Amino acid sequence: MTVIAGALTRSSYSRLSFSLSAAAAKSSSHLTSPPPSSSSSPSNPNPRSSSPPLPFSSFARHFGDWRSPLSHRAQIRSSAAVADRFERRFATMATRNSYESILSSLSKPGGGEFGKYYSLPALNDPRIDRLPYSIRILLESAIRNCDEFQVTGKDVEKILDWENSAAKQVEIPFKPARVLLQDFTGVPAVVDLACMRDAMNKLGSDSNKINPLVPVDLVIDHSVQVDVARSENAVQANMELEFQRNKERFGFLKWGSNAFHNMLVVPPGSGIVHQVNLEYLARVVFNNGGILYPDSVVGTDSHTTMIDGLGVAGWGVGGIEAEAAMLGQPMSMVLPGVVGFKLSGKLKNGVTATDLVLTVTQMLRKHGVVGKFVEFYGEGMSELSLADRATIANMSPEYGATMGFFPVDHVSLQYLKLTGRSDDTVAMIESYLRANKMFIDYSQPQTERVYSSYLELNLEEVEPCVSGPKRPHDRVPLKEMKADWHSCLDNKVGFKGFAVPKETQNKVAEFSFHGMPAQIKHGDVVIAAITSCTNTSNPSVMLGAALVAKKACELGLEVKPWIKTSLAPGSGVVTRYLEKSGLQKYLNQLGFNIVGYGCTTCIGNSGDLDETVSAAISENDIVAAAVLSGNRNFEGRVHPLTRANYLASPPLVVAYALAGTVNIDFETEPIGTSKDGKKVYFKDIWPSNEEIANVVQSSVLPDMFKGTYEAITKGNPMWNQLSVPSSTLYTWDPSSTYIHEPPYFKDMTMSPPGPHPVKDAYCLLNFGDSITTDHISPAGSIHKDSPAAKFLMDRGVERRDFNSYGSRRGNDEVMARGTFANIRLVNKFLKGEVGPKTIHIPTGEKLSVFDAALRYKSEGHDTVILAGAEYGSGSSRDWAAKGPMLLGVKAVIAKSFERIHRSNLVGMGIIPLCFKPGEDAETLGLTGHERYTINLPSSVSDIKPGQDVTVVTDNGKSFTCIVRFDTEVELAYYNHGGILPFVIRNLINAKH
Repeated sequence: MTVIAGALTRSSYSRLSFSLSAAAAKSSSHLTSPPPSSSSSPSNPNPRSSSPPLPFSSFARHFGDWRSPLSHRAQIRSSAAVADRFERRFATMATRNSYESILSSLSKPGGGEFGKYYSLPALNDPRIDRLPYSIRILLESAIRNCDEFQVTGKDVEKILDWENSAAKQVEIPFKPARVLLQDFTGVPAVVDLACMRDAMNKLGSDSNKINPLVPVDLVIDHSVQVDVARSENAVQANMELEFQRNKERFGFLKWGSNAFHNMLVVPPGSGIVHQVNLEYLARVVFNNGGILYPDSVVGTDSHTTMIDGLGVAGWGVGGIEAEAAMLGQPMSMVLPGVVGFKLSGKLKNGVTATDLVLTVTQMLRKHGVVGKFVEFYGEGMSELSLADRATIANMSPEYGATMGFFPVDHVSLQYLKLTGRSDDTVAMIESYLRANKMFIDYSQPQTERVYSSYLELNLEEVEPCVSGPKRPHDRVPLKEMKADWHSCLDNKVGFKGFAVPKETQNKVAEFSFHGMPAQIKHGDVVIAAITSCTNTSNPSVMLGAALVAKKACELGLEVKPWIKTSLAPGSGVVTRYLEKSGLQKYLNQLGFNIVGYGCTTCIGNSGDLDETVSAAISENDIVAAAVLSGNRNFEGRVHPLTRANYLASPPLVVAYALAGTVNIDFETEPIGTSKDGKKVYFKDIWPSNEEIANVVQSSVLPDMFKGTYEAITKGNPMWNQLSVPSSTLYTWDPSSTYIHEPPYFKDMTMSPPGPHPVKDAYCLLNFGDSITTDHISPAGSIHKDSPAAKFLMDRGVERRDFNSYGSRRGNDEVMARGTFANIRLVNKFLKGEVGPKTIHIPTGEKLSVFDAALRYKSEGHDTVILAGAEYGSGSSRDWAAKGPMLLGVKAVIAKSFERIHRSNLVGMGIIPLCFKPGEDAETLGLTGHERYTINLPSSVSDIKPGQDVTVVTDNGKSFTCIVRFDTEVELAYYNHGGILPFVIRNLINAKH
């Protein structure tokens, strides 16, 4: 190993990444990309170069590595000469990296070098060997980015001393290597960037300073809806409808990919963002300008954590935080505790990775891992495929952790080769991680690592299970499912109850389905969907489902025609191996035709049920069921008419579709009757682990990944035909109902507004526990009687063209009206009535939440929200903070907050307050009819992170809360009215 000292390298300038300091502002105003890579060799598979643009069709011809379309973005247009001029200017004032002495050379086995890297072993610090692998990634990032401004030597020491400092809730900066977006969250992000350019322009500064400074990948996957199912033409039909509905949004994103540097947009129909990330986008180790460092990513989708299964540190953040990260702002985070989760043994025959993840989710939820990393290790790791690990990592948000991390080992390297990464690339990854103590080799003795707490699971103890009917962590062993269902019917309304009277539990609703007599009962399945990145990325469960279908078809079983069945793979690779195996035809025979490549039923894009089915459910108050291989089943998310929603493995989805009901004991009751009149039981159609493994081995091949992702960069004809302007400032169309200029920077001045006094505020809503971001800002269908529907109809939009809330996140006027518009919203003011309504306290009038908020604003009154535990759980949805801000909400007072949502509230200037432990609105006797004054200091310099504040009501009550500004940086954001105004003012204030 050679240690390099001396002058700051080219990559060091890139590392400083346009710091929002006076120094950073000396950079050339028109240069917005990092300095160019010195090579585009296979050992450097995905550098963002400053090469001139190439058309999609030219990429594959121009570069040898099949991943090179990622390397040379058509959107990145800064020339190498400009970058060199920038470097010469920057060299006059950049602070030398304090750890330059450990910059080392990584040699290739056959001679030469892979590049330079910041060597952790060269620190000669014994504490490194005791650090969890996930913390070592934070440590390397801090060392590499240590400029004594954005990242300091003190920050590095905090991480090195993690064993002692983690318990103290210390703050550290983190600069992720890249940012990942999907279109639901990506559209508002690009809208915000476009709006920030306008704000810079209006304030007399250079609008081109607003550009991503780290690689940004945006995968369009959330717009497809299952309009057409059980049809061989479903994919094409649904894609045509997707483009009809979303032409304006897609055109806007295509404009953004041209207008902003360093941004790749993956066209619709390519797959689910997290599966594309796993199979294609992930680098594992970056080689940027000859400097090697670990891949890391933050994404505007909470299931970004799926990439942790590949050993890439990644987690979900709010869209607002992601935008700041794009603009070179380090993320401020509390150094997390790490739960060590030891796995041993081997899964029993018939148990799937889905059963494992639902078990792990329940265990970790019970243990308590909010705000922590979970790191998996142990001899059981060798029994888990990379796809199994990704399934577990994917559901980190459901068990509450920031990450569910699997360090890179031999299984990871095998997966990289399977998915088409070149041998040279994999050799570079392995060499770097071994050299920097980030590779775990289970064939070697292990240095004992220290964790904050420990859990252990013997894989042999995992049983087949599902989760539901309303929460992902409410696991139900399969053998107890029927009994649990009957308990849910009996129990009072809640997470495990529907309060169906005994005398109506056996009700049968008769209806006619396309001229055929049909009936539906409580617990009958009306949606069965093989969907979601959680499972469609895993060949074992996908091919397992296909084997179940094969056995069922051979026995003559069928799925009732009124059950909406669908298969939405996370990438085209799934289609290739299902076809290669010869099993897709059996799925088709049961109605599980492929409907599209993207997020569908899991996020509420399930499409309408047949009108006769909908009427039978609604008119008879039937508790209908959906069974899906997704990761979320909050009430109202999957479909408005499925009150019971169960998460299950893909093979179980097929089994429940065949049974037609969740009211069944698979051990003792038949699923159906064979063509020769014999009863068919669950065990008759369930494949063995050996059967599944054999099909996986013969059907999943490296060429499938290569072929799929060579095609992905070419787009599809509908995408390629979209014509977009070439301007760098967006021309807003005031009549557009999809893309609208938001008011965030209206009347903005260069002076920060400071803390907003909250005096005599009314309570807009009074909630209990587990209010999700789906409740706050639904992503699904727009109800015909909602304020958003009225707004659209007033502008000539017909009901069939409403699309979903998620697809309209680029229009603040629609989204403000969609805030708290979930039809399953439970507001204590309404005394048991469910729906998006509230009480206007001064008059006692019942109004839609939007209308009530509008009235409070017109009267000059601020509002607050009262809530229970886990406020804001679920998807990392920035509109769940933007919407309340636009409604005039100044503070949320809750028992606890979900991590991302709390950060988003701060990012939009809303005060998050926590009741003291053991207290809540009920114990304090708060009804929500009071008026609230929050005694927060008027100067931000007098506010400390996590300090106590007093809240006083107009009836004389007084109580103490903890203000959840967790870091000094968050206080700065609050002082500026949010993170985006903070970034704009810093960019403008920077000297030229």
